[in-house]
Amino acid sequence: MYQPGLKGITAVETELSFIDGEKGILKYRGLPIETIVKGHSFEEAAFFLLHGDFPTEEERRTFETDLKKYRYIPGHTKQIINQLPYSLPMMDVLRTAVSSLVDTETNDDLAVRMIAVIPTIIAYRNRKNSGKNEIQPTDGLNHVENFLYMLNGTLDLTQSKLLETYMILTMEHGLNASTFASRVTVSTQSDMVSAITSALGTMKGPLHGGAPSGVIELLNEIKSEDKICEIIHMKLKNKERIMGFGHRVYKTADPRAETLKDIILRLDNLPDWMNLALKTESETIDILKQYKPNQNLYTNVEYYAAAIMKSLEIDSELFTAIFSSSRIVGWCAHAIEQANNNTIFRPKAKYIGN
Repeated sequence: MYQPGLKGITAVETELSFIDGEKGILKYRGLPIETIVKGHSFEEAAFFLLHGDFPTEEERRTFETDLKKYRYIPGHTKQIINQLPYSLPMMDVLRTAVSSLVDTETNDDLAVRMIAVIPTIIAYRNRKNSGKNEIQPTDGLNHVENFLYMLNGTLDLTQSKLLETYMILTMEHGLNASTFASRVTVSTQSDMVSAITSALGTMKGPLHGGAPSGVIELLNEIKSEDKICEIIHMKLKNKERIMGFGHRVYKTADPRAETLKDIILRLDNLPDWMNLALKTESETIDILKQYKPNQNLYTNVEYYAAAIMKSLEIDSELFTAIFSSSRIVGWCAHAIEQANNNTIFRPKAKYIGN
């Protein structure tokens, strides 16, 4: 049966993640995402997705060492970045830079290299465009700490933990558009670099990778708690979408959003921005029930991701790129899984012409 956009069509079998949208469940390789976030680092979660088991102590040290070794941008890639127009959006820069990486290693090694270097590319380009000096990677910090340090020149461990939680939660999420693009590319027996370039090109599209920026615009428009009802009612009457609410898969609470919210509520002295986000969520859900009584609409992961990014004072242009710096783990894991049991994707097209 024809389904626009392949909606509801099963295209692959995977061991990487399980999603139950009706019950609000997300698992990586059989483990609830909440368990992974509470008990493991970014490095351990990435190793788990790539290899199927959490690392031994020796494997963890080797994996962390490799990530640190590959943090540095190759010279030819840095030259390409320097030649790109100042006005080019970050996702275009990231796509172009990644496409220049040389495919001379096994898929496992390439995965580690791309996971490691993408944060450096983002930080390097951002500081260059801001007129700031480049900050080199440092071996004394873990993956997420080093990312924040390269971006800001300073490090706050609470902020780092927030970002690490977000990046673990968004590593993998089934056969979304960018992941599908990476698997389609690999299915032709193309290389891993091409697969990730395909995924980045897909992520650039606003229907897939633009949600956090939309949430920022919404909260910027609201500005204060006394304006929430007025703005939300106005948008719903105008049949505008409320950014950050609802999800194509989850029909109940998004477990990633719930986990992020739980972390946020444990913090002391929440900034005004975060309090506004919390208040907007509760009031908007009540209002949505009036307009759409037969739908259960909850915040999705990008709602609280936007609140976290804003509290970290990260430029909204970087949101999708930072999302990509975590989702690349899933892209690589899917590309490896596809290569290990490959059939080229070749769906049919339904002719509707004369």
